[in-house]
Amino acid sequence: MADATEKDSASNSGSSNDELGNHVGIYERPTGIKGIYHHPVTQVSMLGFVCFMGPGLFNALNGLGAGGQVDSTTSANANTALYATFAAGAFFSGSINNKLGSRLTLLLGTTGYSLYIGAFLAMNIHPHAGAFVIAAGAILGICAGLLWTAQGSLMLGYATEGQKGKFIGIFWGIFNLGAVVGASVSLGQNFHSTVFGNGTYIGFLILTLIGVCIPMLMVDPTRMIRTDGTKVTTPRHPSWKVEIYGLWMTLVNDPMVILLFPMFFASNWFYTWQFNEYNDALFNIRARSLNNLVYWLSQIVGSISIGFLLDQQLISRRIRAFSGWVILFFMIFVVHIWAFFYQRQYTRESLPSDSKNKYDIFSHGYAGRIMVYIFCGLLDAMWQTTAYWLMGAMSNDPAKLAHFAGFYKSIQSAGGAGAWRADARKTPFMNMFISTWVLLVAGLVFALPMIYLRVKDHTDIADETLWVHCSLAFCCVLIPFQGCGWTILDASWMQTSLLASNARGPRRNDNAA
Repeated sequence: MADATEKDSASNSGSSNDELGNHVGIYERPTGIKGIYHHPVTQVSMLGFVCFMGPGLFNALNGLGAGGQVDSTTSANANTALYATFAAGAFFSGSINNKLGSRLTLLLGTTGYSLYIGAFLAMNIHPHAGAFVIAAGAILGICAGLLWTAQGSLMLGYATEGQKGKFIGIFWGIFNLGAVVGASVSLGQNFHSTVFGNGTYIGFLILTLIGVCIPMLMVDPTRMIRTDGTKVTTPRHPSWKVEIYGLWMTLVNDPMVILLFPMFFASNWFYTWQFNEYNDALFNIRARSLNNLVYWLSQIVGSISIGFLLDQQLISRRIRAFSGWVILFFMIFVVHIWAFFYQRQYTRESLPSDSKNKYDIFSHGYAGRIMVYIFCGLLDAMWQTTAYWLMGAMSNDPAKLAHFAGFYKSIQSAGGAGAWRADARKTPFMNMFISTWVLLVAGLVFALPMIYLRVKDHTDIADETLWVHCSLAFCCVLIPFQGCGWTILDASWMQTSLLASNARGPRRNDNAA
């Protein structure tokens, strides 16, 4: 292959011990225009634009509170349906991604966002189309599970160990530019308005349809080479039995990821309070639009800044992990102590959705309240970036990372479904606020022993290819039922995957295999 010429002659030695243990393959990266197009940063940037056009615009819409609609109950119910199907679908999305491939998985995932935004446009035209919005939310949940699982696998798999934070920051910045652009359009169209116009929805819909086409323009992951010359290992599309079993064995053989589940759960719970109980409840449409704009701008700053810290090569990876934990803990209390003084001043009853006494951008006291919202955006970006970085610190293997990303989005969405359902049932604002605070703290407390026990200065080969060994063990179990022919063939595929996995990084534990 022209774009990947292997330099390491050890691969031709014929020694199985070398192949399985000591072999480290270094490949020559393509040059010129092709080299730029095939560069991991270019591909992660394109991945960012996929999410710019889909989840980014969805966030801009959702961040207005009630999706820009007056009827917050319909929006909350749609989000409940969305996150419920998201939670169920994302748990298996890693297996689907490994079976279908990341580009096709991305393509399928992006289509749901166009449908969802189209449903809000329909409701703006026909106020009784609430059932359509809820159904579109349920479909989007399945699509979103596919998109975010493929995204997490590629974003973390294309980076070297020292680039995880950088790649997360690049992706998160471009992705949130979608929300910034969407919020800017919304602010411009609604600055002198008290209702959300159809033009905003139509613009969002067109952009999401453009985003559906981007995955097919991306380079096939099988042809990608990292900046250090190591080849990105991609799944060899095993049978569904092996893949689903690999999902289970990821949990069994890497149980430390379970300690991140409370952190995952909290990572979407706080959106309900931020978007509906704070932004929608407290501000009019003009102020909400401005709040939405600065919220997503602050996300870009938060992700890039924490990513820069987490990639500092002058500090050991373990120290960086603990430093990120301390910063998150500090930010949680800054944001929530500050917000508590505002939250105690109003209730769901004192500020109904049709109240005329909401804050405008010219109201006294607005400056402090928008600053709280900016810090909410910073905390959100830092939280999500650190969660991804911790998963990336556990493995470099895209197949295993796809399972991790699936767990992440599944547990995260279960939290989101619970929070939006609580909002639809008119849970008091203060209760939602306190639950957000408690869950964030609990997420960090549970993550601490995982950081201490599992985050190493370098990822061992055994940590990266664990799913291969598990699948190989599964094949052995199937011998009496499947026949030796199937088992030997599948075991051959496993060994090939293991050899490819061994050829992926400049530093490895040679005895780990």
